[in-house]
Amino acid sequence: QVQLVESGGGLVQTGGSLRLSCAASEGAFSNYRGAWFRQAPGKEREFVAAINRSDGITYYADSVKGRFTISRDNPKSTVFLQMNSLEPEDTAVYYCAANTAISRLSHNYPYWGQGTQVTVSS
Repeated sequence: QVQLVESGGGLVQTGGSLRLSCAASEGAFSNYRGAWFRQAPGKEREFVAAINRSDGITYYADSVKGRFTISRDNPKSTVFLQMNSLEPEDTAVYYCAANTAISRLSHNYPYWGQGTQVTVSS
């Protein structure tokens, strides 16, 4: 059973930055694609970014392209999300997910972290 643990959330002002980390048990990110989703109150969970396992190709939602960067450290089985130029609209619980294939659909991911709150004040 793959376990994912996120960290790095918090409260930041508009224009600020945060870096989220997602550590996977059993070296899972050596074998799985990693992704970040987010869910704001009253809204559905939405895709944020994903990264391939081996070639490092990345995928982003249009709303975060140019502001967020997903990366990975395979030896440490960790995926990161660097978030810059944060806006109040980025406020949400951010979830890390793992899957054998890249997908922008949350229901395709079998493994999830517990989530970390990101709050951007105006």
